[in-house]
This record gives sequence, structure tokens and C-alpha cells, in this order.
Amino acid sequence: MEILRYVAFSTDPKGGNPAGVVLDATGSDDATMLATAAEVGYSETAFAVDSGDGSLDVRYFSPLAEVPFCGHATIATAVAHAERHGTGRLRLRTAAGPVTVTTDRAADGTLVATLVSVAPRTAPLEEADLAELLGILGWSAGDLDPALPPRAAFAGAWHPVIAAASRDRLAGLDYDMAALGALMAREDWTTIDLVWRESPTVFHARNPFPPGGVVEDPATGAAAAAFGGYLRELGLVGTPATLTVHQGVDMGRPSTITVTVPAEAGTGIGVTGTAVRL
Repeated sequence: MEILRYVAFSTDPKGGNPAGVVLDATGSDDATMLATAAEVGYSETAFAVDSGDGSLDVRYFSPLAEVPFCGHATIATAVAHAERHGTGRLRLRTAAGPVTVTTDRAADGTLVATLVSVAPRTAPLEEADLAELLGILGWSAGDLDPALPPRAAFAGAWHPVIAAASRDRLAGLDYDMAALGALMAREDWTTIDLVWRESPTVFHARNPFPPGGVVEDPATGAAAAAFGGYLRELGLVGTPATLTVHQGVDMGRPSTITVTVPAEAGTGIGVTGTAVRL
């Protein structure tokens, strides 16, 4: 098994989110993929198998468990595939559903990938679950931005969206990892999408990721897609829209995610980023 290592959503290896990529995982069973992801040690490793019909079957493993969809590992996989086989459009079959991803070269030669998520949706957060989540984070109701109400958002995986009223509140991340991990396991949440709105189309995000065995994810494409769907469904952004999400800054791995939100309800959300090999 050839294991490639990339950083996604940055052109600087010191930024972005590292991902493992296996372009040919033919014959690998679940135990092998999980053990490989644990050995790689990144928040996610993607395992691809050519389906024979022009698409790729892709599965995603954290060091602790399989997840249905991962944005940064998808971007990394697409760039790795483009380096081997040329740019173009790929069809991926994931546990969350079909995902398309397109690669192209920017004017400076950098490879850029854009994925289109499965149809997004949101769900209310139960008051008791929200109170428990805020308690674990050490946040109060007064720390929240009333213009961006708490919701669970989905675009391949579930992420509660919790919006901070200030950048300082977002910067002060400190929580009980075991307690949050237990809550997330119970509710089937993949990361917690903590956000702060700088302007109508610019956001800052932090994503605790206890289910993956890491305190914080430096760039979370799946959560960015879910957030784009959340904004559209709740009418919190004019559409079509192009959004910028800055993530990883507070942990020293700055990342930039571009989110494209079509106007049509129920359509997939675009997530664009670069990736470079480590």
C-alpha cells in the first residue's frame, strides 16, 4: 500500500490540514485501513479504489474510527489523483453519497480542487443537548451570536453550528475532551463547527474533533459545506454566494476554505481549496 501525505487548504506545508491518501486500497479490509490511519496519525486518511466505471470508491478513517465523509482528505485525494492522471472531473462514491470533485491548475501552477457535497440539510438542536455542549465548552448563552442560531448541519456528516458573538470568544477554546467525545458519540456529530462572522461573506472557524482523537481540526471541508447549507437554508446569506472560511489560525496552521453556495435549495455546496504534498 502506497501512502501519500498532503496538506489541504494551504499552499504552505506548515499550514492547512494534513491528510493521508491511498490512491489504490484494493483488497484492504476495515482493520487494515483503520490501522493504517492510526499509523499515519493525521485526523483523516482517505482510501480509494477504482470502481472500474470511471469513478472512485472512497472511504475515510480517522486514527480511531471510520467517518462517512471528509472534505480535506477529498481535496487531498483529488490533487494526488490529478498529479498522477491529470486534471479533470472525478466522481466519488462515499458512505455519505455521491460527491463530484474537479481539479484544475491556477495561473501560478498550483493545483486547486473543488468538491460538490451531497444535498445539505439542518436540524434543530435539543435544548438539553445545546446546554450540555455549551457547558463542556465553557460558553454561556451570552457568548452566542443571536444572528446565527445554533443548529445541527449536514453535508455528508453532522456538525453542530455554534456561532460566537466575538472573535475573542472563538479564540478561547478549552474543553473536556472525554466529555465532549461522549456527547458527540451519542449524537453522531463528527466535529463541532464553532464560527465567528467577520463580514457578510467572511467567517472564522474552529472545529473540535474528539471522535478523530484530536483536540482541534485545522481545516474541515465537510463542516464548511454543512455551514454553507445552513446559511442558505436559514436565509442568513444572499445566494448565490462565495464565502471565505479561515480556520486553523489559533492553532498555528492557517487554512483558507472557499465555499460556494448555489441559490437553488437542496443543491450541493461547493468547497474549494489547494493541496500540496508533504
